Amino acid sequence: MALAQAKADLTEARIAALSLPGDEAHWAAEARRGALSRLREYGLPTRRDEYWKFTDPASLTQEGAPRAALFDGGDEVPLFASIERLRIVFVDGVFDPAQSDDLSQEGLEIERLPQAASRDIHWARDLYGVLEARGQDPVRRPLAALNTAFATDGLVIRTTGRVSKPVSLIYLHKSETSDAMLHHLVKVETGAELTVLENGPAAARFNKCMEVEVASGGTFHHVRAQGRDHERRAATHVFARLGEGSVYKSFTLTANGVLTRNEHVIEFTGDDAVAHVAGAAMGDGKRGAFHHDDTVFITHGAERCESRQVFKKVLRNGAEGVFQGKILVKPGAQKTDGYQISQALLLDEDSSFQAKPELEIYADDVQCSHGSTTGAIDETALYYLRSRGVPASEATDLLVLAFIAEAIDEIEDERLRDDIRTRLEQWLARRRQA
Repeated sequence: MALAQAKADLTEARIAALSLPGDEAHWAAEARRGALSRLREYGLPTRRDEYWKFTDPASLTQEGAPRAALFDGGDEVPLFASIERLRIVFVDGVFDPAQSDDLSQEGLEIERLPQAASRDIHWARDLYGVLEARGQDPVRRPLAALNTAFATDGLVIRTTGRVSKPVSLIYLHKSETSDAMLHHLVKVETGAELTVLENGPAAARFNKCMEVEVASGGTFHHVRAQGRDHERRAATHVFARLGEGSVYKSFTLTANGVLTRNEHVIEFTGDDAVAHVAGAAMGDGKRGAFHHDDTVFITHGAERCESRQVFKKVLRNGAEGVFQGKILVKPGAQKTDGYQISQALLLDEDSSFQAKPELEIYADDVQCSHGSTTGAIDETALYYLRSRGVPASEATDLLVLAFIAEAIDEIEDERLRDDIRTRLEQWLARRRQA
């Protein structure tokens, strides 16, 4: 009883510090009220919750954002700078039109969330908060409900064709106490194709939701890099629903940050669909705490669908990594192909990795597997490189890059793969010089 009351008090204190947006259409206001009701029913997470036992959510749920110092990237070239793209900039969670490109592009409709939510008739009403609500069962995700209820900015993106230029969302952090919430909606229509890029630290504390619906024959690519600021905290959710023959591929690179929790909730509703989710995390606790948590839940509810989870973490100087991944195969989802691998490379004895892989299968004609490993640098491979004149630090970095290559290879666009690899090489080189 005392625990339940403490959780209720925590939730009400957080709610009291926020306000529901006004002047919205009925459907948007109703979605927010529904999310607020879910939030009060579930309560904000604590370490006692099953899916938070490896990660302390206190700094994500407290009333105010912990201070996060701004990080000077120096002369470093921004990620994806060499790629032609549609740039959309947010500063501490607020859209900045002065730094953004014109949002109009052939085959693409883009609006800000407040604009869409003010219209009585809009396709967003069938998506906003809908996938988030579906994703609350069987695992409750109260931080996502908090976002749906109170997020005041974000993008509403709909594509009807094959968009040639990626949509690049750039998140800038300018205030040491910024507390940002963004909610994006993405709808990929039948046969359409879209790539969304995300990069930047965003804010001192960042809560982001993205709801993605990929219709039959549609393709969605998602590549993001979570910024360099050492003291930032972030909780992100991606909810995706996949139609027949659709393709969804997402990759996340994370470097630095006190606390990062990335959740992916994917549901197959059409046959012959594909979903790949991958991530690489580089954690160094030398300059402060580093805790990185990937939590994935994939539901196979259709036949002949393929899911692939590939997560690699490289941890040093007391850095902590977590992976929680589940594949649920419903009755009738025959010919399911589900693959899951999570691996951590610990570069010292102070770092740690916790893994909780799960399979729950109710169909009899499936091919599902999961694996998780934790280990140190291969001494034989290291000796081989050293014996050929490669310095120890450089040899270690080469083996690190080889270790995470499987995750990076999940990025389909070669230009994006090369950009990510270059950024990782730079990160490792800086660590050698520090």
